[in-house]
Amino acid sequence: MKLSLLAVGKLRESWVRDGCVEYEKRVRARLPLEVIELKTAAEMARRVPARFEVWALDERGREWSSQELAEELRRRMSSGAQGVALLIGGADGLPAELVAGARVRWSLGRLTLPHRLARLVVLEQLYRALSIVRGEPYHRE
Repeated sequence: MKLSLLAVGKLRESWVRDGCVEYEKRVRARLPLEVIELKTAAEMARRVPARFEVWALDERGREWSSQELAEELRRRMSSGAQGVALLIGGADGLPAELVAGARVRWSLGRLTLPHRLARLVVLEQLYRALSIVRGEPYHRE
């Protein structure tokens, strides 16, 4: 299975860029990961890889624990799924049609996060979930 993270905007601040680069590297050691930066959310629909399941980051979506996220990824990995495309909008979020068409709507919680910080949190949580799937000690219960 592969992961594709599509995000609106470039990471300008070095602290968030450095964090994302670190977690991208950690995720890639476990699963192939492609990060696609877009100028607008309107570009996303045509950039989602074919046959990938779409997960939209949305404040109205389902909140998962790290364990639940790990289980969601484990199910897809064992089912032979082609991949998961995670969509992160910009300051205005994602277009309604992208959210409506997503197989999964995932919320990082009730807090409002800047999209660049949400991207860092998503990458860290993907790494944590994949560590749980592999039985590695990164996540402590």
